[in-house]
Amino acid sequence: MKTLVLLRHAKSSWALNVADRHRPLTEKGIRRIKKVALECPDVFSGACTIFSSPANRAFHTASIMMYSLQLNFNKLNLVEDLYTFEVSKLVYFIQNLSDSLNSVVCVGHNPAFTQAVEYLSGSYFAHLPTSGWAQLTFSQNSWTAISKGTLKVGIPKKLLK
Repeated sequence: MKTLVLLRHAKSSWALNVADRHRPLTEKGIRRIKKVALECPDVFSGACTIFSSPANRAFHTASIMMYSLQLNFNKLNLVEDLYTFEVSKLVYFIQNLSDSLNSVVCVGHNPAFTQAVEYLSGSYFAHLPTSGWAQLTFSQNSWTAISKGTLKVGIPKKLLK
Protein backbone atom coordinates (compact mmCIF):
# COMPACT_ATOMS: atom_id res chain seq x y z
CA MET A 1 0.00 0.00 0.00
CA LYS A 2 1.21 3.53 -0.86
CA THR A 3 -0.03 6.87 0.44
CA LEU A 4 0.50 10.15 -1.37
CA VAL A 5 -0.43 13.59 -0.08
CA LEU A 6 -0.41 16.48 -2.53
CA LEU A 7 -0.30 19.80 -0.67
CA ARG A 8 -0.76 22.89 -2.77
CA HIS A 9 1.36 25.83 -1.65
CA ALA A 10 -0.26 28.53 0.46
CA LYS A 11 -1.52 31.84 -0.96
CA SER A 12 1.32 33.76 -2.56
CA SER A 13 1.80 37.41 -3.33
CA TRP A 14 1.98 39.09 -6.71
CA ALA A 15 2.87 42.45 -5.12
CA LEU A 16 6.62 42.21 -5.68
CA ASN A 17 8.28 42.44 -9.05
CA VAL A 18 10.09 39.10 -8.81
CA ALA A 19 10.33 35.99 -10.95
CA ASP A 20 7.56 33.44 -10.48
CA ARG A 21 9.69 31.03 -8.47
CA HIS A 22 10.63 33.78 -6.00
CA ARG A 23 7.12 34.95 -5.08
CA PRO A 24 6.62 34.97 -1.29
CA LEU A 25 3.63 33.87 0.75
CA THR A 26 1.09 36.42 1.90
CA GLU A 27 0.36 36.84 5.61
CA LYS A 28 -3.02 35.23 4.95
CA GLY A 29 -1.27 32.27 3.32
CA ILE A 30 1.07 31.83 6.28
CA ARG A 31 -1.82 31.86 8.76
CA ARG A 32 -3.83 29.43 6.65
CA ILE A 33 -1.10 26.80 6.21
CA LYS A 34 -0.40 26.84 9.96
CA LYS A 35 -4.10 26.27 10.61
CA VAL A 36 -4.41 23.52 7.99
CA ALA A 37 -1.38 21.68 9.40
CA LEU A 38 -2.68 21.84 12.96
CA GLU A 39 -6.21 20.76 11.93
CA CYS A 40 -4.96 17.60 10.20
CA PRO A 41 -1.60 16.62 11.73
CA ASP A 42 -1.97 12.90 10.93
CA VAL A 43 -2.17 13.62 7.21
CA PHE A 44 1.37 15.02 7.20
CA SER A 45 3.19 13.55 10.19
CA GLY A 46 3.24 9.95 8.96
CA ALA A 47 5.19 10.73 5.80
CA CYS A 48 8.53 8.98 5.24
CA THR A 49 9.63 11.93 3.13
CA ILE A 50 8.38 15.37 2.20
CA PHE A 51 9.25 16.59 -1.26
CA SER A 52 8.82 20.24 -2.20
CA SER A 53 9.18 22.37 -5.26
CA PRO A 54 12.10 24.76 -4.78
CA ALA A 55 9.83 27.72 -5.53
CA ASN A 56 9.81 30.09 -2.55
CA ARG A 57 6.06 29.73 -1.95
CA ALA A 58 6.17 25.92 -1.95
CA PHE A 59 9.33 25.62 0.15
CA HIS A 60 7.94 28.03 2.74
CA THR A 61 4.61 26.19 2.80
CA ALA A 62 6.42 22.90 3.49
CA SER A 63 8.63 24.53 6.11
CA ILE A 64 5.73 26.17 7.95
CA MET A 65 3.72 22.94 7.91
CA MET A 66 6.70 20.98 9.26
CA TYR A 67 7.56 23.56 11.90
CA SER A 68 3.93 23.74 13.05
CA LEU A 69 3.88 19.96 13.53
CA GLN A 70 7.44 19.75 14.89
CA LEU A 71 8.49 17.37 12.11
CA ASN A 72 12.14 16.57 11.52
CA PHE A 73 13.50 18.80 8.76
CA ASN A 74 15.73 15.92 7.61
CA LYS A 75 12.59 14.61 5.89
CA LEU A 76 12.41 17.66 3.60
CA ASN A 77 13.81 17.40 0.09
CA LEU A 78 13.70 20.17 -2.50
CA VAL A 79 13.14 18.70 -5.94
CA GLU A 80 13.45 20.76 -9.09
CA ASP A 81 11.08 18.38 -10.91
CA LEU A 82 8.24 19.55 -8.65
CA TYR A 83 8.52 23.10 -9.96
CA THR A 84 6.10 22.17 -12.70
CA PHE A 85 2.60 23.03 -13.78
CA GLU A 86 2.34 19.97 -16.05
CA VAL A 87 0.53 16.89 -14.79
CA SER A 88 2.62 14.51 -16.92
CA LYS A 89 5.86 15.66 -15.25
CA LEU A 90 4.32 15.39 -11.77
CA VAL A 91 2.93 11.90 -12.38
CA TYR A 92 6.29 10.81 -13.83
CA PHE A 93 8.03 12.01 -10.64
CA ILE A 94 5.55 10.15 -8.42
CA GLN A 95 5.67 6.93 -10.42
CA ASN A 96 9.46 6.93 -10.16
CA LEU A 97 9.62 7.20 -6.38
CA SER A 98 11.52 4.51 -4.53
CA ASP A 99 9.25 1.67 -3.44
CA SER A 100 10.98 1.82 -0.05
CA LEU A 101 8.86 4.95 0.58
CA ASN A 102 5.33 4.02 1.63
CA SER A 103 4.00 7.48 2.52
CA VAL A 104 5.02 10.68 0.77
CA VAL A 105 3.98 14.34 0.87
CA CYS A 106 4.61 16.52 -2.19
CA VAL A 107 4.26 20.31 -2.00
CA GLY A 108 3.79 22.13 -5.26
CA HIS A 109 1.63 23.85 -7.82
CA ASN A 110 -1.57 23.92 -9.81
CA PRO A 111 -2.79 23.03 -12.34
CA ALA A 112 -0.56 19.94 -12.08
CA PHE A 113 -1.74 19.03 -8.57
CA THR A 114 -5.46 19.26 -9.36
CA GLN A 115 -5.02 17.28 -12.56
CA ALA A 116 -2.89 14.65 -10.81
CA VAL A 117 -5.57 14.14 -8.15
CA GLU A 118 -8.14 13.51 -10.86
CA TYR A 119 -5.83 11.23 -12.85
CA LEU A 120 -4.58 9.18 -9.86
CA SER A 121 -8.00 8.82 -8.23
CA GLY A 122 -9.81 8.00 -11.46
CA SER A 123 -12.62 10.37 -10.55
CA TYR A 124 -13.62 13.93 -11.30
CA PHE A 125 -11.85 16.53 -9.16
CA ALA A 126 -12.56 20.21 -9.77
CA HIS A 127 -9.91 22.24 -7.97
CA LEU A 128 -7.27 22.05 -5.23
CA PRO A 129 -7.11 25.52 -3.63
CA THR A 130 -4.08 27.08 -2.00
CA SER A 131 -3.24 25.32 1.29
CA GLY A 132 -5.55 22.49 0.25
CA TRP A 133 -4.42 18.88 0.32
CA ALA A 134 -5.44 15.64 -1.29
CA GLN A 135 -4.51 12.28 0.22
CA LEU A 136 -4.53 9.32 -2.12
CA THR A 137 -4.24 5.79 -0.75
CA PHE A 138 -3.33 3.10 -3.24
CA SER A 139 -3.72 -0.67 -2.82
CA GLN A 140 -0.68 -1.23 -5.03
CA ASN A 141 2.77 -1.76 -3.47
CA SER A 142 4.77 -0.13 -6.24
CA TRP A 143 4.68 3.54 -7.24
CA THR A 144 4.96 2.56 -10.91
CA ALA A 145 1.70 0.61 -10.63
CA ILE A 146 -0.45 3.10 -8.67
CA SER A 147 -3.96 3.78 -9.93
CA LYS A 148 -7.50 4.48 -8.70
CA GLY A 149 -6.40 5.74 -5.30
CA THR A 150 -8.93 6.31 -2.54
CA LEU A 151 -9.26 10.07 -2.18
CA LYS A 152 -9.53 12.16 0.97
CA VAL A 153 -9.45 15.95 0.62
CA GLY A 154 -8.70 18.75 3.03
CA ILE A 155 -9.86 22.20 1.97
CA PRO A 156 -9.29 25.18 4.27
CA LYS A 157 -12.61 25.71 6.07
CA LYS A 158 -12.88 29.36 5.14
CA LEU A 159 -12.99 28.33 1.47
CA LEU A 160 -15.90 25.97 2.06
CA LYS A 161 -18.29 28.86 2.83
